[in-house]
Amino acid sequence: MKPPVRIVLALVAVGLVGFVGWRLWGPGSAHPRRLSGYVEGETLYIGASVAGPVSTVAVQRGQRVVVGQPLFALDAAQLVAARDQAAAQAAAAQSQALDAEKGQRPDELAVYDAQRAAAAAQMAQAQADYDRVAPLAARGFYAPARLDQARAALRTAQANVRTVEQQRRVGALGARPDAIRAAQSQAAAARDQLTVAQDRLDKISPKAPAAARVQDVFYQPGEWVAANQPVVALLADDRVRLRFYVPQAQIALYKPGARIAFECDGCKSGLGARINFVSPRAEFTPPVIYSRDVRDRLVFLVEALPDPPADLPPGLPVDVVPLAGPGR
Repeated sequence: MKPPVRIVLALVAVGLVGFVGWRLWGPGSAHPRRLSGYVEGETLYIGASVAGPVSTVAVQRGQRVVVGQPLFALDAAQLVAARDQAAAQAAAAQSQALDAEKGQRPDELAVYDAQRAAAAAQMAQAQADYDRVAPLAARGFYAPARLDQARAALRTAQANVRTVEQQRRVGALGARPDAIRAAQSQAAAARDQLTVAQDRLDKISPKAPAAARVQDVFYQPGEWVAANQPVVALLADDRVRLRFYVPQAQIALYKPGARIAFECDGCKSGLGARINFVSPRAEFTPPVIYSRDVRDRLVFLVEALPDPPADLPPGLPVDVVPLAGPGR
């Protein structure tokens, strides 16, 4: 055999031995097949609904926050003044409504008592005049006009007594129902204004809506921020998820609610997640996904929520342990 042929055969033999050795002992030989994926997170951008200078920033990048923890605050001087003014107006309107319901004070009612006494005295005088004129007019000593005059004076005095008594009853019981309702409506409107002012004050110092990690801080104390401009970016634990791709031959095993196990570089062992979404449409394997083995081309996207606390950075590659079918 010619030397060149022997050299070629020797190289082929060495290549075959190397390939078999790589398959048996090389990278991935100790690992069963995995489904490749990555970590994805949806960022929450927290801002204020009003513009103003940033007074304090209570968090920093990479820090973990709990629900309700203050994040930052804008200067509150003007809004505090507006809230205090609304509170004073609400208190004044409420006092007016209560005063209308309670009626007048005893010293004010005493005025009506004096007026009633005077009206009663006038009515007694008019009654006495009528009682004196009526019999004399019947005997012809007074003209009929004189009797009519005495009768009119008595009726006027009686009407005055009824008017004063009615005024006293209204003063003792309170204002008219329509006036009371108007005062109560004004008090309710003032309370609504106070609620609005307090809400505006609360919105300049937002709090964390969920347990999360601070992904970024865009403004520092002293800087002016526009209305609705994000000041802090959060990566909430409940918005971190795994995205991986399952071959179409195995997709029937993956249902929402099912649990999976996964691994990632530098992560602790025993990580798990719960599937929350399975795509109803097939797609071709994305080119950004690389696996240790030859990939199936037709795959389905599956998303899963990792067990808390999910301190997984977005973009981190993960290897998902495939689910076993029946009888396997």
